[in-house]
Amino acid sequence: MATRSRAKKTAASKEDLLHYYREMLLIRRFEEKAGQLYGMGLIGGFCHLYIGQEAVVVGLEAAAKDGDQRITAYRDHGHMLACDMDPKGVMAELTGREGGYSRGKGGSMHMFSKEKEFYGGHGIVGANVPLGAGIAFSNKYRGNDNVCFTYFGDGASNQGQVYETFNMAALWDLPVVFVIENNQYAMGTSQKRSTSTPAIYTRGEAFGIPGEEVDGMDVLAVKAAGEKAVKHCRSGKGPYILEVKTYRYRGHSMSDPAKYRTREEVQKMREERDPIEGVRKRILDGKHASEDELKAIDKEIKEIVNDAADFARESPEPALEELWTDIYAAEIPQEGAA
Repeated sequence: MATRSRAKKTAASKEDLLHYYREMLLIRRFEEKAGQLYGMGLIGGFCHLYIGQEAVVVGLEAAAKDGDQRITAYRDHGHMLACDMDPKGVMAELTGREGGYSRGKGGSMHMFSKEKEFYGGHGIVGANVPLGAGIAFSNKYRGNDNVCFTYFGDGASNQGQVYETFNMAALWDLPVVFVIENNQYAMGTSQKRSTSTPAIYTRGEAFGIPGEEVDGMDVLAVKAAGEKAVKHCRSGKGPYILEVKTYRYRGHSMSDPAKYRTREEVQKMREERDPIEGVRKRILDGKHASEDELKAIDKEIKEIVNDAADFARESPEPALEELWTDIYAAEIPQEGAA
């Protein structure tokens, strides 16, 4: 039932390739800028960058339709941008400003957009997985054919609630695509040292959930696998698992020096498997655009990102009164009250 994907590189139109290039480049440049702002002290708390993993969300968003939802963990900026959330609102939230998606109170790990069907950004490892199944349950209850893309990492795949969720999703045939973004390092521990199962996607077999391994550095391979997964879910056959083999270039978070791997390992991946360079080569080889045209796209993307950073700097910090909003507390009965 679980298979190792051997899908051939699928054909793509000029428009599609340029779209994927633009989307991945936006994520890359945005994250680079976020890293700069963090270094300047304008972003506090944790900040987990998505550099290197761009093909995962861009490929899966290409397989989604209006109404589909997505929920993820804390390495989430790429997911927000891929589902068309405003870079200005995302950057403002990162810097804790009023113009952010959570009005500056959520930060990097906790922002949402009901309009874009983005349900977080969650800081607790694995905790978003049962929530994703809950969203999928709402789709089934309402009788629509929407699918919830539920993202988590290779580290989170060892959490108990993930398997409780697999069991429930299989029992109820929930339309959820479990996306394991396997970047090969759970924080600083390699998969070989932390996970007993070499192929994580096979862990759905015990629950009767089909799955496959996908090349997460190839946006077209991710799109093809995503289309197969959503077709399965929309047809009422229940959940599907995609283990997307990807790689992050930076540390686990901005505070991680990443000394658990060599510079040569990272450089080799950058030079040989970079997802953006792969699409760029396809575009140039197919004569879909010239070097100058691609440089113009890069310039446009940098302007978008710089505008987002400027917006974040200019947006005011939340008012002190915001400390008391969005807080829920039980009313304590007074002594002697009925």
